[in-house]
Amino acid sequence: MSEDGFAQPFFHVPVLSGAVIEGLQVRAGDRYLDATVGGAGHAELILQAAADVELVALDQDLQALAAAEERLAEFNRTTFIHTNFARYDPADLRFDGILADIGVSSTQLDQSQRGFSFRHEAPLDMRMDSTQELTAAEIVNHWDEKTLADTIYQYGEERLSRRISRRMVEKRPFSTTTELADAIAGAYPAKARHGRIHPATRTFQALRIAVNGELTALENFLAKAPDWLAPGGRLAIISFHSLEDRIVKYAFRGDERLQIITKKPIVATREEVRENKRSRSAKLRIAERKAL
Repeated sequence: MSEDGFAQPFFHVPVLSGAVIEGLQVRAGDRYLDATVGGAGHAELILQAAADVELVALDQDLQALAAAEERLAEFNRTTFIHTNFARYDPADLRFDGILADIGVSSTQLDQSQRGFSFRHEAPLDMRMDSTQELTAAEIVNHWDEKTLADTIYQYGEERLSRRISRRMVEKRPFSTTTELADAIAGAYPAKARHGRIHPATRTFQALRIAVNGELTALENFLAKAPDWLAPGGRLAIISFHSLEDRIVKYAFRGDERLQIITKKPIVATREEVRENKRSRSAKLRIAERKAL
């Protein structure tokens, strides 16, 4: 186990990698921003795509950032910054391309002790940034029933949100992921508890989004990122569920600073899905900064 208390290494298999590099039009000597560097899968490809590429790499997950620094050690043209992309300030820097790979990573899900998954017993944490105070335990044990129901419905698109929130309030306090998952399953009709999707899936998604302020951060990032681009620079966003993709779609469509490059989102080929199951739900949208 590492000093940070994480047992597994942080590894990143980049999705839609070919489309990302082609879409960003990586050129020698240009400067790029990887706003969610994770395990640096995409970042490494950007740095390898052309000579003398400069890269600024952001991540709010300290473990991910440490893994990225190790993976990119051979490149001396990379700056690493611990921050949420919505709080980043590039000052006078302008980029020829910006990439953001939104949402929780496979490694974060696989690390049971971080509490993102209900498949293993773990503390109710779900923080991407371990330095922040708000955790899933705080939400499920202290938020009122209506706020819980609204959160589960809005961020999880869960039609049984009110039944689930009522049961959560009745059964709390919760200390582990499995306790909470069992309570959520109990709010489902008996015949619906053994379907293709576990009853807790949508609620856990909603809690993770709420803990990390993911959708608000995405909206704030999309409002600022076009100003960080040089004219002709490209903004590429990879999302993994409809809530994120909808925000990106309408932000691009309504931004006069941007020219949409992808009329429809780019999705993974059957071959890529076979090689990397996470790519199944990935959607890539690209827009270009208009001339000033």
